[in-house]
Amino acid sequence: PNAIVRLGVGRTFQTASVVEELSVLQNLQLAEGFRKKTSELFAKQGGASQNIQKILEVCNLKDDADKPAGILPHGKKQWLEIGMLLVQDAHLLLLDEPVAGMTPAERQQTGELLRQISRNRTVVIVEHDMDFMRQFADSVTVLNQGQILAEGSVEDIQNNEEVVRIYLGGDGGDDK
Repeated sequence: PNAIVRLGVGRTFQTASVVEELSVLQNLQLAEGFRKKTSELFAKQGGASQNIQKILEVCNLKDDADKPAGILPHGKKQWLEIGMLLVQDAHLLLLDEPVAGMTPAERQQTGELLRQISRNRTVVIVEHDMDFMRQFADSVTVLNQGQILAEGSVEDIQNNEEVVRIYLGGDGGDDK
């Protein structure tokens, strides 16, 4: 995992992987440690680095910095996990269903966060929620049995007869 982090690749899973007993700030500091040399890990820390302060702001977690991660709502745990990737300076983020189980408000904020992040990084999302993708995706790639089935805008994908047939069991868009 450390080699992957050093290459600038970060990933999340459908269920957030945060250390629930640690505070939001401590989770970010722990993640930041993956980018440091061993000798730097044991240096005395005097609070949050400027990088962490910026990420707390970007991820809308500033007011939660001292709270245990375990008490955060599901959406904020996902934002924390995304923040942990940002603090590691990941240039490629691979996110597995980042809005699964979120409230509509959390989904909206997550989409806005991902749009902001994607200005400076590549964000790849595995997501089945086409409403979310319609709002926030620039392009969509549909896979079927490990092969690319279709690529294009959300509208292109929704109108693709083969995608409809395979994923929705439809008749390819014919009105019968």
